[in-house]
Amino acid sequence: MRRSHGLLALSAVLALSLIAPAAASADMWQAKGVPESVGINTLWVLIAAVLVIFMQVGFMFLEIGFSRGKNAGTVVAKIFTNFSIAAILYWAVGFAFAFGGSLGHVIGTEGFFLRDFGNPTDAFPIMGFSDATIEAKWLFQFSFCAVSLAIVWGTTLERIKFGVYVIYAVIFSALIYPIFSGWVFGGGWLQVKTGMQDFAGSTAVHLIGAAGGLAVLLLLGARKGKYGPDGTPRAIPGHNMPLFGLSVGILLIGWFGFNPGSTLNALDTRFAEIALVTLLAAGAGALGSLATSWSITKTIDIGMVGNGVIGALVAITAPSGYVVPWAGVVIGLIAGVIVPIGVYAIDKKLDDPVGALTAHGLCGIWGTLSCGLFTLPALAEFNTVGKGGLLYTGSFVQLGHQALGVAVVGVGVFVTSYLVFWLIKKTYGLRVTAEEEMQGLDISEHGMYGYPEQFIPASELVGYGAAPQYGATISTGAATTEVTA
Repeated sequence: MRRSHGLLALSAVLALSLIAPAAASADMWQAKGVPESVGINTLWVLIAAVLVIFMQVGFMFLEIGFSRGKNAGTVVAKIFTNFSIAAILYWAVGFAFAFGGSLGHVIGTEGFFLRDFGNPTDAFPIMGFSDATIEAKWLFQFSFCAVSLAIVWGTTLERIKFGVYVIYAVIFSALIYPIFSGWVFGGGWLQVKTGMQDFAGSTAVHLIGAAGGLAVLLLLGARKGKYGPDGTPRAIPGHNMPLFGLSVGILLIGWFGFNPGSTLNALDTRFAEIALVTLLAAGAGALGSLATSWSITKTIDIGMVGNGVIGALVAITAPSGYVVPWAGVVIGLIAGVIVPIGVYAIDKKLDDPVGALTAHGLCGIWGTLSCGLFTLPALAEFNTVGKGGLLYTGSFVQLGHQALGVAVVGVGVFVTSYLVFWLIKKTYGLRVTAEEEMQGLDISEHGMYGYPEQFIPASELVGYGAAPQYGATISTGAATTEVTA
């Protein structure tokens, strides 16, 4: 009886110990109260962050669509592995390096593990204009880091070792992305001391990813069979263009978190105009790319139409909070023209399966420079960064600041990434063997196929209605047919 009373008392103590922190927390919030704007802005930033995180699915489908069937499955493992590494490292150190500390910093010093930073307005001053909670701001900025990392690998499909993803993801999300992006829109020296404008990341997200992709591509080399003996490029078609189309639609939706969400504020309703500018640019980009690719090839290239949308979205990312709608149309249209010209030119020398160097690199550069042309002086003043563009002021100063930022970040990320990938190549290695590349990364790196019914003999597929294999025979009554394609 005494033992049962003791167990009952112990259970009560444990229950109280679990309830007490929650009760104390509830009392604290009830006592202090929270301004309504905090809840509204926090909810908006969380929704925008989730939209950007959803873009990971878009990048996954994009790469799967542009890959051959034997390399489709590895993309799934890569996307979630990179995303997970970035989450942990950006929480531990990345966010602090990018946003923590005084304005004009080279590397941040506050907010490691999102702890012990004191007043968030003092610790992360560049985001002090928004009263959304720091956890919501962290989630939003992390989603950008994950997008930039995903961009890197578009140039490497179908021939890179899986372990390279892991090694570079650690360095990228802990050091490369936080430091260089922090210079541009984290309150770093390019933003504060030179007035470089990049509202949502044409340079800070997209060019950083493309520069890393260029570095690894130069060391990795082309896929087997991409170039003939005379150096002429050969087409290696992706296996699923409808999946690529789905990816473009998902990325388009995600961009309505990307650009409008960068307001970090729902109450002034600016996000609606930024969404309008974003959509107009995307539409102009699709049409510009369609017309340009048709003028070159006399065909309506499916990939170019989709990449025209993506390239325009990349371009409008930097000026989205600085320009009026008509300028968004012009910026998107020019990006659409850049896409096919850039893809066709780069393909002659470099094997970039998804066109990442053009869509994220060249269009990221154009979008950043376009601020120096089209920024409305009133919006520059509202954002407290930089000056009006050339078309309004007649001055080349802002354009010069934009060019400086592009050069510093692009070259800095490329050199740093090249060094990292060179060290990986000399130690762990970058590329799978020729035999593994021929087999496909699904089976050689993961021991399974993304599409088993296409590659495993029907006799070994228990319970599957296997698709006919190449060279197999099909009996249909009296007739026997050999599968040749």
